Amino acid sequence: MNNILEVKTTSPDYKGQDPEVAALDFRNRIRNYEKAYETIDDNEKSFTYVKLINVGSTVIINQIKDYLSSRLVYYIQNLHIKPRSIWLSRHGESEYNLTGKIGGDSNISERGEAYARALPGLLKKSGVPPNTKIVIWTSTLKRTIQTARHLAAETGFEKLEWKALDELDSGVCDGLTYEQIAQKYPEDFAARDEDKYNYRYRGGESYRDVVIRLEPIIMELERSENVIIVTHQAVLRCIYAYFLNTPQEQSPWMEVPLHTLIKLTPRAYGTDEQRFKADIPAVSTWRAKGTSAKHQEYPTEIKA
Repeated sequence: MNNILEVKTTSPDYKGQDPEVAALDFRNRIRNYEKAYETIDDNEKSFTYVKLINVGSTVIINQIKDYLSSRLVYYIQNLHIKPRSIWLSRHGESEYNLTGKIGGDSNISERGEAYARALPGLLKKSGVPPNTKIVIWTSTLKRTIQTARHLAAETGFEKLEWKALDELDSGVCDGLTYEQIAQKYPEDFAARDEDKYNYRYRGGESYRDVVIRLEPIIMELERSENVIIVTHQAVLRCIYAYFLNTPQEQSPWMEVPLHTLIKLTPRAYGTDEQRFKADIPAVSTWRAKGTSAKHQEYPTEIKA
């Protein structure tokens, strides 16, 4: 009953309906499905299929031979329908953020440290049920580890560092400001503005490359329950786009501000989103498509 209320009543078919009425209607649908449903049996072994029993507690795979089919099986085996949330946060403001530099492995600033201390309270404010177990994921870079340290210390949650969560590699442009890149590599700067998703820094990565290296992270998120990820702007944009069902080509322009906790709650037919902004100033590192990068302060109003 709880499964029907949680998973099926979020369907567009039942929008605006009383949950109990919707659940009753769906149970009637199931009875009608059972009348027409025919399971695949042993005399159909020549067909290619995947059979899931009890939401993946048993998986039967038959005649899976090509690459794409095997990837689909891998994806299906990592899915579950248990209620869970995923929290996303950038690291606290870093010393490189203050100077407008990209990449690097800088420490967090004083305001970044203030955000790190505020993060446990922000997580609590977001609505965490009692006795909820959450795992903290960070990249291997100092600014994310420093941001998560108070959260781990105060909650006792397990903390894992993932190399795959490291920031987009900016190659020869690492440690430069956008103004310096425009002066030193004007053709590259223009090419990235033209196609930010596919442009690859010399000796570095593109957003497309980041999406590919995040595949194991996405699979682990699909099979996990409650996770808070403290990582970097480009990486969070790609993860955020995946769960919001937004084309990855649009991910480079998504706004994922500093000192903001984003709570995503996956549902059967979409993902609910809430944002909780700490009242701690930080520089802005976001720009809309077709505009110039601006180095400015964020407003500090709290959003939910």
